[in-house]
Amino acid sequence: MRKLFRTICLLWLSAVALHAQTLTFPRNGVQDERPNLYAFTNATIIQDAGTTIEGATLLIKGSVIEAVGKNIAIPAGTTIIDLKGKRIYPSFVEPYSSYGSPETKKEARAFRGDPQFESKKPGAYNWNQAILPENDAAALFTGNSAQAEELRKLGFGAVVSHIQDGIVRGTSSLIALIDGRDQEALLKSKVSAHYSFSKGSSTQDYPNSLMGSVALLRQTYYDADWYKKAKKNTEFNISLDAFNQNQGIPQVFEANDKLNILRAEKIAKEFGVQYIYKGFGDEYQRIDDIKASGAALIIPLNFPSAYDVEDPFDASVVTLAEMKHWELAPANASYLAKANIPFAFTSSNLKNKSDFDQSAQSR
Repeated sequence: MRKLFRTICLLWLSAVALHAQTLTFPRNGVQDERPNLYAFTNATIIQDAGTTIEGATLLIKGSVIEAVGKNIAIPAGTTIIDLKGKRIYPSFVEPYSSYGSPETKKEARAFRGDPQFESKKPGAYNWNQAILPENDAAALFTGNSAQAEELRKLGFGAVVSHIQDGIVRGTSSLIALIDGRDQEALLKSKVSAHYSFSKGSSTQDYPNSLMGSVALLRQTYYDADWYKKAKKNTEFNISLDAFNQNQGIPQVFEANDKLNILRAEKIAKEFGVQYIYKGFGDEYQRIDDIKASGAALIIPLNFPSAYDVEDPFDASVVTLAEMKHWELAPANASYLAKANIPFAFTSSNLKNKSDFDQSAQSR
């Protein structure tokens, strides 16, 4: 069943790669004028978590699903594939990825060098290098066929990708995992805005603590509000302008710790923001507080490995809290579901992406 699902995914992705419109590119040779219509008939189609259609048809035109259901009229010239006794599932979407984004590297600084108080980024940007709302993943996207193939094998058809660097990280893009042109793979830009408490590749001395990161993020909200009310009469700040423009899309915060979720939630309430939190897998430990936030979560599947406690000394340094988390972490999603907290899985923290199937199914 999974093999068929992946086959359907790859058929659709191949259609995207081969038949998507490329009107902005010159054509060399005879243009293919075929209608590029495909109908998968007599299949059991799982349309979503609550909708299963027996004996249904999936009609695809080029790279677009035209119709799903029963008694669908099939246009002349359509390639028909009978899938009686088979099932079709929608592909997964990876909600938290850096796919196609350039690797960020922190510039080396001389040991005990002079402190850096100001940004070294040239241009009319924010005074702090960790505030990067102007980063647009679409502008720097380059496809990677090997990574795309790895994700397709897990059942993913698309990813939401952003540059994972800084406290204010800019916007993400929705990208199809195809081997075609980058222009065809890029489905939508500015899908969501991203934040964290990590300064990333910034070489500035400030912030150098969690408290400083919280203060800098709060100050950025205040600066952006002042900038909006000033109506750019005093300066044009590319970063603050982008920050304000990004407020109209979903806001995603990489917390990576149950307590950081609660810290970020205080900022959210102060400035009237609703974050989606990318968690750590320990949310079950503060389930009531997280539920009270009303936030949705993106949770990883990188469960802690079993501790080697055969040696008495090694066993003595493993805390009870660590042992309990090892025991309960795989049930984190179950606790969230029972508390009616919406969440999505991500493969982003897995060292071996192939573990995603097994980890997700075990939940």
